[in-house]
Amino acid sequence: MITIKDVARLAEVSISTVSRVINDSKPVSPEVRRRVLKVIEETGYKPNDVARSLVTRRSYLIGVIVNNLAQSYVADIVRGIEEIGKMYGYDILLCSSYNSKETQEKYLQLLDRKQAEGLFLVGNKFDDEIIELAKGLNKPCIYFTRDVHENMNHISVDSNAAFYEMTNYLIKEGHKNIAYVSDFTARTSAENEKIAGYQKAIEDNELNYSKIYVVGGNKHSRAYELGKSVAKDAKEFTAVVCSNDEIAIGIMNSFYDNGIRVPEDVSVVGFGNIREGRFVRPELTTIGEPYYDVGAVGMRMLIKMIKGDKTPQGLMELPFTIEKRKSVRTLG
Repeated sequence: MITIKDVARLAEVSISTVSRVINDSKPVSPEVRRRVLKVIEETGYKPNDVARSLVTRRSYLIGVIVNNLAQSYVADIVRGIEEIGKMYGYDILLCSSYNSKETQEKYLQLLDRKQAEGLFLVGNKFDDEIIELAKGLNKPCIYFTRDVHENMNHISVDSNAAFYEMTNYLIKEGHKNIAYVSDFTARTSAENEKIAGYQKAIEDNELNYSKIYVVGGNKHSRAYELGKSVAKDAKEFTAVVCSNDEIAIGIMNSFYDNGIRVPEDVSVVGFGNIREGRFVRPELTTIGEPYYDVGAVGMRMLIKMIKGDKTPQGLMELPFTIEKRKSVRTLG
């Protein structure tokens, strides 16, 4: 097994010089650096991460806590985090809490013991105690969450503008009676912004109809059950704006089973642009959220903070898109 001593001997330098090259800790002449790297490549030497962290006092580890790995958008975010992490030499420790506060606490404590240099939390909502615990660890932290707190570094799209634009799109397609389906009875800050964008578009176009239905959670099955009630009112409106794609798909399936055709009778739109929306029929018109970029941009922010960037991070807004597919009908 090749050791750092072997590398130093073959490169004809000291062990400390090899350490400087590996950890990029102190200046080394280009010629010496090339010689050491050549030996490392030829021998296949792998630095001992534990020893490295003891010397540099750095773990090059990022902790990623997600609420639910089963949600398809999470995979895209994690891919963005992981790929940027690799570019900068960071490893990712992925933890799935399945919305359990106790599990989140345990993972935060674990990541602290592992000396993770930064944290990335992904989920619809995090309990206030979890946010305070994360802050108390004094590590750089980035959030992707629907419930934003003060002084929270987070990545998002402008939900208000997105739902304003989507509702305007429906209005331009001839729809005047447009309903809205919300995803939480206890609304998150992002959900409030979505509803406000929908309502502003209604008001700015001087329309009289506005109706909000509430799903007790964002699960497809709950949206399907609510869809039965919404279907009874389907003669009142020609379009439904849904808080997310999971709800939209549940509503569409419920409409189908209750004799309401999409988009012939009612147009349906969602938010998120998850993969499933491209495989339902009709294909779901939705607001596109750049999940890979959420992970990639967030990771870049996190690494900047780890490296000592004192610039206040706060909110980083990414652009959204309107993905026009087959679930919207143009009215004459």
